[in-house]
Amino acid sequence: MADQTKRDRASLADQAEVRTTAPAALNENTHRHDSHDHDHDDEDGHDHEHPFERQEALRIGFVAVAAALVWFKVWEPIPTISVIGVVGLLVGGWPILKEAFENVLQRRMTMELSMTIAIVAAAAIGEFFTALVITLFVLVAEVLEGLTVGRGRKAIRDLLEFLPSEVSVRRTGSIRTISAAELNIGDAILVAPGGRIPVDGAVLSGNSFVDESRITGESMPVEKIEGAAVFAGSINQSGALEVRAERIGRDTSYGKIIEAVERAERSRAPVQRLADRMAGYLVYFALGSAVLTYLITQNIYSTISVIIVAGACGIAAGTPLAILGGIGRSARLGAIIKGGVHLETLGKVDTVVLDKTGTLTFGRPEVQAVVAAPGVSAEDLLDAAAAAELRSEHPLGKAIITHAKAQGRPVAEPEHFAYTPGRGIAARVTGSMILVGNQAWMRDNGVAITAPLNLGVEAASEVYVARDGVLLGAIAVADTVRPEAKRAIESLTALGIRTLLLTGDALPVAQAVGRSLGIKEIEAGLLPEDKLARIQALIQQKRTVAMVGDGVNDAPALAEASVGIAMGSGTDVAQESADVVLLGNDLVRLVETLKVARRTRRIIWQNFAGTLAIDAIGIGLAAVGVLNPLMAAFIHVASEMAFILNSARLLPRKVGAEEGKAPSTPLGVQPAAVHP
Repeated sequence: MADQTKRDRASLADQAEVRTTAPAALNENTHRHDSHDHDHDDEDGHDHEHPFERQEALRIGFVAVAAALVWFKVWEPIPTISVIGVVGLLVGGWPILKEAFENVLQRRMTMELSMTIAIVAAAAIGEFFTALVITLFVLVAEVLEGLTVGRGRKAIRDLLEFLPSEVSVRRTGSIRTISAAELNIGDAILVAPGGRIPVDGAVLSGNSFVDESRITGESMPVEKIEGAAVFAGSINQSGALEVRAERIGRDTSYGKIIEAVERAERSRAPVQRLADRMAGYLVYFALGSAVLTYLITQNIYSTISVIIVAGACGIAAGTPLAILGGIGRSARLGAIIKGGVHLETLGKVDTVVLDKTGTLTFGRPEVQAVVAAPGVSAEDLLDAAAAAELRSEHPLGKAIITHAKAQGRPVAEPEHFAYTPGRGIAARVTGSMILVGNQAWMRDNGVAITAPLNLGVEAASEVYVARDGVLLGAIAVADTVRPEAKRAIESLTALGIRTLLLTGDALPVAQAVGRSLGIKEIEAGLLPEDKLARIQALIQQKRTVAMVGDGVNDAPALAEASVGIAMGSGTDVAQESADVVLLGNDLVRLVETLKVARRTRRIIWQNFAGTLAIDAIGIGLAAVGVLNPLMAAFIHVASEMAFILNSARLLPRKVGAEEGKAPSTPLGVQPAAVHP
């Protein structure tokens, strides 16, 4: 386990260096089993990352000085050839020339290849100053582009480095300090005040307040006592805690967030491949326009300007950068998107299908109301019910006991206990016979219900309680609707997204939940195959369907939907079948993720449209002689950087560098719903 953890952490660090931009040709590998989901790894290709190191700075400075010397004609021993210009081009243009040569060998048309053609052409007609300036523009643009894209990769390292590298553990009765890579599941970890929690787990001992703002966005520290769940990446503030490690490395919520950003660097969406093809087509179009310009005008300056002005790197680099930013920002919201293709699909979703239990509700029954009969106190009713249910394994009985303990009520031990399936319980408590069950159980035992009790809870299970043949009252137990669900449904409706509720539960219960949330389309009593058929029918209607569920019975529908979304507290089967996992189970985060996906698509298409418009106008102006090579190079580089910066708007904001400082955008894991 320690070796595996060490490998996981090493892999995280290594993969943080994966290239972010996509080649025109790629080696594709199917990521998942179904036909609508394809993620691909970049094995080779165009790398827009050029770290701003000393060598790059010296090269840029050398080219700038050479350009100035050529402009002022400081030393020109050969009338027809600028010696300084040639040296400047060889030194400064070497990375560009090398990449262009590799593109030729790979039979790939790129903008580096077209710019090399333009630089060589300018030098061939004696325009060494123009050739040097073009080289300078390209070098500076590559560095700026690399720095911009590097923000996404740095976010991974920032996340990883936030976890402590060494931890204190209790082993064989003594406390030792070990490397975090040596942690094992089950280890007892000691976290001092001010320390960072390295694992997902539960508090074994201690009492403290923990800053979970980095994980949940919760502005106030959360109190942690024995048994409370804690999460990697949160900060212990006041007291010492001893935590049992239940998830380590990649398995922690924090690790899954890092993994999602790593996957963003490797995944390729269909729009990304379209961007690659379009970049190649634009280069061919520019070269064809240049040939046509020369045939018509016989002006070599206009011809070179046509080649220079056409820029496609804005979409070739801007598209994967936008995908990276969208997935990274979604991860900060607590939505783990398993690839760029799913982010693109999310941006097109027009129908959201929701399961009920565990998705719109918490999936656990809770006491909603305690209504005592006339002359009976609510406390007496609750005490009797809890005592009778103490030995029960029924979910409703457990809910009543939990509620009684939460109210601080003592629960007496029953002297006798008998359970009749489908009816209820008969228990003897302190000499009295307590009956707990449904109305039929009361009738079977001769308990009269003279007047209906108004529980005031729609679609709840009614648990009646009687003592020695006299009705004490009733307790309403029902699944609890997630508090954020109504706001999420309203937001989905505001986005113009159709919502449907599909559940295997009874129709009255489904209708009650649907009405409370404002969902109009409700189908109940569905088996897993029924949900699958309903999803298939929607897809056949040309709808882009997102299915949200959490259970094994949701897995077929999650796999069939255009994009499957699993709740983080759901089953492993559901999470494996899904394309997106909501770590925090917060449906509002789902809405925010849909907005991020739509914004990502919008920015990508803005880049597409802007690139086509600028290239078309620029080629036209260059062809008629309005743009000289120098101005064409400036327009090329300026437009490219504009589109890259447009995509960079999606990158997550910088994580707070100071220890304990919350980031401006939370990672979005809701701990109350995540069960280690």
